Amino acid sequence: MRKILRIAPHMLLAVASLFWLRVAHAATPADWKIVYDKNNKVLHLTRTAGNVGFQLYASYKWNGKLITTKDYAGGIQSVKSLKDAFGKGTVIQVTYRDEQLPTLVQSFYQYPGKDYLLTDFTLEASSGNIASNYMAPVNLGDVSNVLGNGDRRALFIPFDNDKWIRFQSHPLNFTTLTSYEATAVFNSNSRKGVVVGSVEHDFWKSAVIMNKDNNGTAYTLTCYGGAADSTTRDLIPHGAREGHLIKSPKVMLGVFNDWRTGMDAYGAANAIIAPPRAWKKALPMGWNSWGVLQFNISYEKALEVSDFFHENLQPNHFVNSDGELVIGLDSGWDRFTEEQLKDFVQHCKANGQMAGIYWTPFTDWGKRPESDIKEAPQYKFKDVYLYANGQPQDLDGAYAIDPTHPAIEERMKKVSALFHRCGFQYVKVDFMAHGAINADKWYNPGIKSGIAAYNYGMQLLDKYFGDMYINLSIAPIFPAQYAQSRRIACDAWNKIKDTEYTLNAVSYGWWINKIYRFNDADHVVLQQASEGENRARVTSAVITGLFISGDDFSKEGSEEGKAKAKQFLTNAEVNAAAMGRSFRPVEGTGERSEDQFIFADAKGNTYYAVFNYTENARNMQLPLERLGLDPHKRYTVRDLWSHTDVDAAGTISIPAKDVRFLKINSK
Repeated sequence: MRKILRIAPHMLLAVASLFWLRVAHAATPADWKIVYDKNNKVLHLTRTAGNVGFQLYASYKWNGKLITTKDYAGGIQSVKSLKDAFGKGTVIQVTYRDEQLPTLVQSFYQYPGKDYLLTDFTLEASSGNIASNYMAPVNLGDVSNVLGNGDRRALFIPFDNDKWIRFQSHPLNFTTLTSYEATAVFNSNSRKGVVVGSVEHDFWKSAVIMNKDNNGTAYTLTCYGGAADSTTRDLIPHGAREGHLIKSPKVMLGVFNDWRTGMDAYGAANAIIAPPRAWKKALPMGWNSWGVLQFNISYEKALEVSDFFHENLQPNHFVNSDGELVIGLDSGWDRFTEEQLKDFVQHCKANGQMAGIYWTPFTDWGKRPESDIKEAPQYKFKDVYLYANGQPQDLDGAYAIDPTHPAIEERMKKVSALFHRCGFQYVKVDFMAHGAINADKWYNPGIKSGIAAYNYGMQLLDKYFGDMYINLSIAPIFPAQYAQSRRIACDAWNKIKDTEYTLNAVSYGWWINKIYRFNDADHVVLQQASEGENRARVTSAVITGLFISGDDFSKEGSEEGKAKAKQFLTNAEVNAAAMGRSFRPVEGTGERSEDQFIFADAKGNTYYAVFNYTENARNMQLPLERLGLDPHKRYTVRDLWSHTDVDAAGTISIPAKDVRFLKINSK
């Protein structure tokens, strides 16, 4: 038996039976309806648009037990109008009480015109405090039932970009899958998809786990705060949220006609809560010393590189729309004297360039526990380590450092003072995930989780480096509001495998440019690779975001690298497509990476890049319909690399280990 009760706007109603909750405006097919099923003790979430039907409940861990809303006898619900950063809407709250359990209040936030809901819940102790290191606002009975028949898939999204980790599009034939912070479950044929993910990143590391039902093809899905495993770089469990009243992460749950639009909406929702860091200047383009020179960088070579760009590349289209480049020193700059650093900055400025530098704030590479910290000599390194089970935590060959320790603020204060005295305006900060790992404890007793400590440290970074452009290198995807850009993947150089690896992250993580100003494709190296590989690697940067080269352009550097830079970094048509926006995939079915990417600009131009990662040439037709173009219209198609026109109805050939980069306009 199912009883239904309509909730009038702005009224509070209390029942302990079944109910129907909806927004306080005229119902539309896009509205979500929430029905509590007393018999099964779940919420039915339905929406006419998209033929959506889910069964949902919340869960948490308390005193060593997993508790769900099914463990409560019933609930009291309310609905009221809402106005927040997302706009005007309605918040629906379901309150569960039990004498033996904390009071649980789950909230559903709905906004007209949105294809998603937001939901979270609080736990309140009857007296004293409560603690939990696992809170799951979303548990779905079967997430795949709305997708229909076809090639059904789920995304694996990594927590960070370390250790050459990859995104992955998985067919729904797995037993279990854990994705970090978010996932999309979609039908690649129709593109219809479900997107679920956390939109708050102040305390929790979140994850989405899917499990195949033992009795068939259905998949359950749980989105929870409290993820801690080798993929989040953790050795010990997630810290517990503690207090009289504690809150889960807020989670987005949406169903979209196109899963790619859903991932864009997920990124945008995160950006509403934590807006991207401001940057009023143009997309950074330029050079970074780690591409080839690495630890061979010197003061003299740095000046020579600056001059090479000024004389050969800046006059020939390799420059951003402000007429400026970044010339960045990576690891190894510490062999420069302060006077040399100042002179390098002034040299760059005279050449129309912004000088960049590098730092790793949360690491001890020397692993010197008894050594004094240079910037805070009253402390030894052993005082600032993040310990797990009493042992320092070694990640990537460096001990992780506690961002909340006062020695770290002292380091930031003194390092930033050096950078400012020298005049640097751009800083690449690396190995940031070290500051986000869980630990036995932190110096600041109010910090109870790795992400909370990371936020603390990043707020210090903002305090001392806030007037500089901040580019994260190896770092978690979230939180994102502390830097203008982040490298989308791990290190990449010159070969087609480097292009393919970078584009793996663009394939399924392009939407990250909604939470940062730009994604970063890492340094583009040209020497010791074929011309096709050069075109592909340059194109991979253009369609990712930041456009940073990496060959050795000093006087002793490779003549091949210099010649190729003059050839491949100066194509005006290709460089004009470097707009700082990540292209999104055409499909979503690549075994390793997608090979087709698309971007439509505000002027009506459609840019289409198709890559060939293989050893053999391939031929194809222009897939106009899958590109969102009308196959019955006529188009002009321009090949940006060859500066030639292409027949839109003809066969396109992509040579082995190469790319075709096209600009499409309707006639």
